[in-house]
Amino acid sequence: MEATPSGAAAHRIRIARRSAGLSQAQLAAELGVQRSAVSHWEAQRGKPSMNHLRLLAMLTGAQFEWLATGRGPMTPSADSVLDSVAAVDALLVDDPQERRLLTAFRQAAPQARVPLLELAEQLAAQRVGRQRARGGDST
Repeated sequence: MEATPSGAAAHRIRIARRSAGLSQAQLAAELGVQRSAVSHWEAQRGKPSMNHLRLLAMLTGAQFEWLATGRGPMTPSADSVLDSVAAVDALLVDDPQERRLLTAFRQAAPQARVPLLELAEQLAAQRVGRQRARGGDST
């Protein structure tokens, strides 16, 4: 009897990955595992850890509960997405440029998010470096 839930979980992992437009290799790289691990999960030869399942949900946009149990919708409802965006905007994002950056990041394909984040971090580090250099030159 355990093969049915495992098979269903494997199927949900595959559906989430494909819906996000990710190959097994791309998903594996994002999760920090070997491609064979993703292949095993999808072929019912192993199960992802809860941490990997949580990351998989975040990367693919699938609901964690749906991935783990099959209950509920695969993706959040439009209302819940709007509620969460409104809450973030109201509490954290006052700057219009920051809001544009956050919106662009959220709309990016899952496989593009890490490179976008790394680029932003590199640009921020360069900016900090310039400020330090100026500070050192003026004293």
